[in-house]
Amino acid sequence: MRVYIWAYLTFLYAPIVLLPLFAFNDSTTIAFPLQGFTAKWFAQLPTIPALTSSVWTSVKIASVTAVLSTILGVCAARAAVRYHFTGKRPIMGLIMLPLVLPEIIVAVSLLVVFLQLGLSIGSWSVIAGHTLICMPFAISILNSSFQNIDPALEEASLDLGETRFSTFCRLTLPLIWPGLIASLLISFTISLDEFIIAFFLSSTEPTLPVYLWSQLRFPTKLPVVMALGTLLVCLSILLLALAETLRRRGLRKEGQSTEGRFL
Repeated sequence: MRVYIWAYLTFLYAPIVLLPLFAFNDSTTIAFPLQGFTAKWFAQLPTIPALTSSVWTSVKIASVTAVLSTILGVCAARAAVRYHFTGKRPIMGLIMLPLVLPEIIVAVSLLVVFLQLGLSIGSWSVIAGHTLICMPFAISILNSSFQNIDPALEEASLDLGETRFSTFCRLTLPLIWPGLIASLLISFTISLDEFIIAFFLSSTEPTLPVYLWSQLRFPTKLPVVMALGTLLVCLSILLLALAETLRRRGLRKEGQSTEGRFL
């Protein structure tokens, strides 16, 4: 099993290790042997208008998606943990369904729905699709945050004269704050890197992954793509590590175990 795990991880992450190698390679040919060390491909990134525009589009979409996914995730997670109602399990299962559905099925389905309703596609449709696939991740993170809060604390707040809204704002929200930050970072990262839904639902404003895919047809531009890919990988790892660190810190403050809970 140990040999299988290492072989699987090597197969999965070896291509990512090659990204920085070719990003700093002084040649337009993506092949060994390397021709020399250079950082000129990174210097060219800000000089490409289409690239900077796609980056800005992706950041806007990912930011809105992260906020919407987290807000909806808070509502769903609180309802799942604190309340009992008819059809609770089927409803929560339906909400979490995008976790197991192939993204291409979700993308084609959303495209058909938008076209049948006579709605135009663009950044807002990409946000809708990304929110749909990011919300289950937000719910998974926030579920544990709500489960670690003793209901007696909220009951005591209500007994002391606070309303349900003020109790949530002044008591519950600070307690789930690490989970909120983790949810925002995870949703932002997933939306920033997502390609399939953005490919089907974007129009004249492509996201960064869609722009990168379009550049693969031009061999001379591949080193710039490698440079940008290297930056994206580093950013994704940084955000995921920060999200997990904040989530684990919140669990430790609540006296919970963090073993075996890596995202």
